[in-house]
Amino acid sequence: MKSKNLMISCCLFLLIVISLVSTCVYKNKTPTPTSKLEAMVVSSTSTTLTIQDKNNILYTIPIDNLNIDNGSKIIIEYTGLLNQNNEMQDISIQNYNVMSLSSDSVPDVWDDKGIFSDYYKLAKEKLDELTLDEKIGQLLLVRYPSSNQVNILKENNLSGFVFFEKDFQNKNTADVQTMIKNLQDNAKIPLLTAVDEEGGSVVRISSNPLLVFEPFKSPKALYDLGGFEEITKDTIKKSDILSNLGLNVNLAPVVDVSTSPSDYIYNRSLGENTELTSKYAETVIKASKNTPVSYTLKHFPGYGNNIDSHTVLVSDTRELADIKTNDFPPFKAGIDAGAEAVLVNHNVIMNIDANNPASLSPAVHNLLRSELGFTGIIMTDNLDMGSLNDVDNINVKALLAGNDLIITTDYETAIEEIKQGITDKQITEDTINKAAFRVLAWKYYKGIMYVNEK
Repeated sequence: MKSKNLMISCCLFLLIVISLVSTCVYKNKTPTPTSKLEAMVVSSTSTTLTIQDKNNILYTIPIDNLNIDNGSKIIIEYTGLLNQNNEMQDISIQNYNVMSLSSDSVPDVWDDKGIFSDYYKLAKEKLDELTLDEKIGQLLLVRYPSSNQVNILKENNLSGFVFFEKDFQNKNTADVQTMIKNLQDNAKIPLLTAVDEEGGSVVRISSNPLLVFEPFKSPKALYDLGGFEEITKDTIKKSDILSNLGLNVNLAPVVDVSTSPSDYIYNRSLGENTELTSKYAETVIKASKNTPVSYTLKHFPGYGNNIDSHTVLVSDTRELADIKTNDFPPFKAGIDAGAEAVLVNHNVIMNIDANNPASLSPAVHNLLRSELGFTGIIMTDNLDMGSLNDVDNINVKALLAGNDLIITTDYETAIEEIKQGITDKQITEDTINKAAFRVLAWKYYKGIMYVNEK
């Protein structure tokens, strides 16, 4: 009996001790602190979530089936510390909220389920915040002015600038970085910063040994040197250099099919047949998708053996069937590989539209959208080229043809013509809205933009 009582007493004592210890631990336990972050979802898988904060910093976080749509705005509560230098963050999401978008829904006629469609809601919300003048500005990719650049940018809300060789002369890397950062810092909406860095005869950056040790080789020289493996390496190296300088769009590659050295475009092309040129287009675009720089297929619908259209209007008399067979495949290969932009030439393709240069032809643009299934950005070649000097109301015609971006030097005339076109009911504001919407979606897709960027 005594033994039994002793056992009961021991058990009671043990329970009291456990209770006291638990109480002390509970009283001294400090809840793990949580932090909050508002961000945009860039990509989401079953195991990772990549987000971009208001400072455009990207973070990849391990998750377990959160199932959040790309392009969503979210607020996450998390434990741990974010480190922008880490490829994978060592934090744990405790809670999250998907924020509702304040804008009206994306019109059905705009929702083509295209390459940028994950960002359509964000683009529509941003579009609804803009004035008409700001929307028009987003349609213009302007040759970098020789002076007063920041004021021109601010006054016209331009979508971006195209930089030429003279803009880099005698500048080192820090000079260029400062030049472009100054522009981005003064832009209400982050800028497209573009350059023609084709390699060979067209080298805007690498003509300057202060920026690149030696000029980039032409596509043909690269192919002859090491085939498509060499072209892949060149694309990645080129992209790294451009991105480091602050440039985010390369107006290349030239995917025109040309096999005759007598062709104007030959030295800028791969110089090989349709099949190999298609592989070239695919190779460059695939390599570029792992870099911060977007590449542009040009010059749709294919330059062929025509003469230089920089100074005179060119008539391309080839049969449409021949163009579709010989010239379309490289563009299609690039589009299927994820090309974000296509640049249209100024040649008059007689058997598609005998009355308009390709850049101003709805029929040419319809082929690009319908037959090739392109849902990205269509842009004109520079509208200030001599071959178009006699075309009236050229900027309105460019937008009515289906271009999203107009490359121009004369931005003042472009703005004036477009605004007058709206007043005269030659073009609707809806046409402006749709083009600006697609440009904004591209900027979100590219990761250069956050919904509260300014």
